[in-house]
Amino acid sequence: MPLTKTRFAPSPTGLMHIGNARTALLSALYGQRFLLRIEDTDAERSRPEFVAALLEDLRWLGLSWDEGPRSEEPDPAWFQSQRGAIYQRYYAQLEQEGLAYPCFCSPQELEISRRQQLRAGQPPRYSGKCAQLSAEEAQRRRAQGLRPTLRFRVPKGALVRFEDGIRGPQSFATDAIGDFVIRRADGSAAFFFCNAVDDALMGVTHVLRGDDHLANTPRQILVLEALGLPVPQYVHLALILGDDGAPLSKRNGSRSIKQLREQGYFPIAVLNLLARLGHHYDSEALMDLATLKARFDRSRLGKSPARFDPAHLDHWQQLALKSAEDPVLWDWLHAETRAIVPERRLGAFLAIVRSNCLFPDQAHEWARALFTDELKVDSSAAEVARQAGERFFLAALDAAQLAGEDFDAFLAALQTRTGTKGKSLFLPLRAALTGRCDGPELGAVYRLLDPHRRHRRLAEFTYASE
Repeated sequence: MPLTKTRFAPSPTGLMHIGNARTALLSALYGQRFLLRIEDTDAERSRPEFVAALLEDLRWLGLSWDEGPRSEEPDPAWFQSQRGAIYQRYYAQLEQEGLAYPCFCSPQELEISRRQQLRAGQPPRYSGKCAQLSAEEAQRRRAQGLRPTLRFRVPKGALVRFEDGIRGPQSFATDAIGDFVIRRADGSAAFFFCNAVDDALMGVTHVLRGDDHLANTPRQILVLEALGLPVPQYVHLALILGDDGAPLSKRNGSRSIKQLREQGYFPIAVLNLLARLGHHYDSEALMDLATLKARFDRSRLGKSPARFDPAHLDHWQQLALKSAEDPVLWDWLHAETRAIVPERRLGAFLAIVRSNCLFPDQAHEWARALFTDELKVDSSAAEVARQAGERFFLAALDAAQLAGEDFDAFLAALQTRTGTKGKSLFLPLRAALTGRCDGPELGAVYRLLDPHRRHRRLAEFTYASE
């Protein structure tokens, strides 16, 4: 039985976002072999730096490919911009068999025709104006300097049927499609054509892509069948919506993979979110890529749009932090943070990071609060300290002097001296020691602070509460 081969075929016209990454991941999870192809036929918008960023993002996610480019340098095996000679052979075949023809209609003519069809309540499609041009007339127009597109001649009165991997049987009437462009006027290959031809030539057996491509599929099947090339199985994934129910965009939470990486998300957190957008796993545990792949089941891909909720991503980030080993977590921190944390306090500090932080910036703020004299006091903490009063903090100074590093003894002594307990006891201490009213377990904070720094902060709040 042949291996299942899937592919990810992005256009390098921008940074990879969540929707692209999800398509790449699901393709990698399903395929026994995974192929990467760069669809860079849009010469104006495709850029080498976007190819480089794409490769970096995929490698960061851990999505290695069995076939495809190793660098951003255009490779004729995997970059469509370098495969023009291959496409030209198939164009010639279609023209020789009368299955494609040159079209000299200008963009303005096509736009007028489109508007007229819409006003008449008809779906816009090519009128067929150039379908019957003689070879002599076509040559005469070329001699005038006109540069035609090449259109595929869609058979009339037929149906294109295929089995979608999620939505089941699909049927499209060819009369509703219209002859479509397979080569642009500048000679570059159109998506409908090169995308389908390369899938066939590269042995792709299953194409996973967004269901916004569903209407493209009958066109590509027609091309492949006309050329006698194999047709892959198409699996159209439900699109991703934002948490507001609108299509995912920058406005409602979409971010590039580069942004997520720079913010400090772990690759495993992003993978666990993406693998569950529109796909169900029995387990809610954090899984590595190998486990996600082993437990992936195409039959569990849903037909309804999946919703991206940033809170879900943060959930997986929290699990990733808690499971990260100390060396991994240490490397994840900013270099400036590592410079602040004393080696003898490393284990205790990382425990605080695991339970109180999601991103390196947050960890850095806690490192500064615990290991430097720069204490930022927010307004709510200042008010708590003021209400606790001078007597409370004088008692705290005495209790700390007697108890030393023993937090339980310190707390018991302070409670005895002030008669306070619960929130009235803990909240003023937290405000004084951290400048905040929330954060790590208070005993951990107390023990991490050097005695002189602990004493100074309690003393400063004594005066501040007067």
